[in-house]
Amino acid sequence: MSYVSESFWHDAVNKATCDLFTFGYKHVVKPHFVFNHTPDVAHDQMIEFCRVTKNIPPLMWLLREMLDYTDPILETETMGVRFANPFGLSAGLDKNCDMPVLLDHAGFGFETVGSTTSRPCAGNPKPWFHRLPEYDSMMVHVGLANDGSETVIPRAEEAWRRAKAMQVSVSIARTNDAQCGDLDEGIEDYRISMERAAGRTAMIEVNVSCPNTHAGEPFTQTPEALDRLFTALDTVERPQPTLVKMPLNKPWPEFRELLQVLAEHNVQGVSIANLQKDRTGLEIPREWEGGLSGGPTYRASNAMVANTYREFGDRFAIAGVGGVFTPEQAYAKIRSGASLVMFISSLMYRGPQQITVLKRGLARLLRRDGFDSVAEAVGVDVD
Repeated sequence: MSYVSESFWHDAVNKATCDLFTFGYKHVVKPHFVFNHTPDVAHDQMIEFCRVTKNIPPLMWLLREMLDYTDPILETETMGVRFANPFGLSAGLDKNCDMPVLLDHAGFGFETVGSTTSRPCAGNPKPWFHRLPEYDSMMVHVGLANDGSETVIPRAEEAWRRAKAMQVSVSIARTNDAQCGDLDEGIEDYRISMERAAGRTAMIEVNVSCPNTHAGEPFTQTPEALDRLFTALDTVERPQPTLVKMPLNKPWPEFRELLQVLAEHNVQGVSIANLQKDRTGLEIPREWEGGLSGGPTYRASNAMVANTYREFGDRFAIAGVGGVFTPEQAYAKIRSGASLVMFISSLMYRGPQQITVLKRGLARLLRRDGFDSVAEAVGVDVD
């Protein structure tokens, strides 16, 4: 395999293309085609753009040739899965599996589709999104809108089988609708989607921490509830690793108790963490519902990643989520203990070339500090 980093001309073209995309998105696309619409409309247009362009092979080839930065120092393996690079799209954007072809050709290491639920779900009343550019954040109140795991998981499987280099994960959650009942009903909801996902993607993420549902987050309220859920999910045989999407707003002692429960079950990793619910110090209209993405999650997420790595680094792989806009921020998450790094808001505010910016920058930082791989840098700042 030839790497972009090892070819002078290909590397130069890749950097120039990335710089051109950055300029174009900042000065043309974002102000005139994205931010001139409400966030809900812009989101729908972005999904439709992905649906259309994925069926234009020459365009996808051009995207891959010009924008996908490859470098052997970025290749990594965790939970038995090989990744071309540690960067992935977090669950929450591509709920119905419309984006894998575009993300694969742009150079993502992996994508997490969903979250998807056992029944199709309309989600919460709109608006689903509010922009907070002053905080590099979005207020998110989607409520797990998706086509249902019976439909979404086969799409994810096909995307994974056809991907050039990208791994595909699927996130499963509890349906947010009027049929929600007691814990047993919720457990059955998860179990149905887990059975549908078994063996069909590179990884499965179990989202127990979506803050935008009327049923709340009952499975993280007590260790006993989480234990009941994963005792049931353990009965579903699956060859791929399982991660659990964790809540952000938990005191460390409570968070540790949840990890101790997961350590007794068929769980190989944790995604840290979900949306920020604490608005302290932020000027946000009270009527805006939902959780905060991006910037407001960064420090709390890194602290929880470090705490988890310190006490459970030998047990769980960690996928760090939240507030990654620069290579330095991604590197800090890795040095705090994350083997994988996921983002969404950065894509919205900076543009599709952000994956290239992050990969090129991380490779430079790793070499600057004398590391030969991503894995060597994981957790080095945790004592």
